[in-house]
Amino acid sequence: MVSEITPDLVRHLGVLARIKLTDAEVTQLTGQLDAIVDNIAKVSEVATDDVVATSHPIPMSNVLRPDEVGEPLTREQVLQNAPDAADGRFRVTAILGEEQ
Repeated sequence: MVSEITPDLVRHLGVLARIKLTDAEVTQLTGQLDAIVDNIAKVSEVATDDVVATSHPIPMSNVLRPDEVGEPLTREQVLQNAPDAADGRFRVTAILGEEQ
């Protein structure tokens, strides 16, 4: 198979991605990207229309419970484990500056 990835192409992709690449990085990426393209081509050769595409080898289904209306918690239940509460509300440390 003819190599599709050249050092010039890698440099061009680096410019498009705004990534400054050294000559050593260009050489390394040329080989790595070429191997990736070759492997994708091999998979494409064996992929046929009679093989159903799958996103996961094991059938999966939604495991969430049904969304059902229930009894709401009381204010006391909500606040019972709060680290600090006052006047029926959570008490937290102020995080906004005075300019807010």
